[in-house]
Amino acid sequence: MIKDELTYNTIGCAMKVHSTLGPGFQELIYQKSLAIELGKAGISFEREQVHKIYYDGIEVGTRRADFVVENEIVVEIKAVVKLEDVHIAQAKNYVVAYDFPRGLLINFGAPSLQRNLLFNPKYQAENAKLQF
Repeated sequence: MIKDELTYNTIGCAMKVHSTLGPGFQELIYQKSLAIELGKAGISFEREQVHKIYYDGIEVGTRRADFVVENEIVVEIKAVVKLEDVHIAQAKNYVVAYDFPRGLLINFGAPSLQRNLLFNPKYQAENAKLQF
């Protein structure tokens, strides 16, 4: 198994933000702070990257990912007291719709940082080789 350093380091950046700010801020504050930490860690990313959504081969709209980290991980962030199933479903849909092997859902709004690692079934063999 190969340790997934990128996911590990991305979560580490989020933990630094949460330990510094704690819960209670708007999502945008955490988004900007996470961008600072990712930059300090030398992790390349894009914020608010637009992705087209298709239905039956026809473009039906666009969505914006909070972060795309090194063009490998889509990161969706929240600032809610508790993650709900709808948040997990949304983040998982982004991973599949954007065609990324994995994604992270990170919630800064709880007393402790919450994170969910999400996988695209299309990349099951690739993800099975990684240790998280």
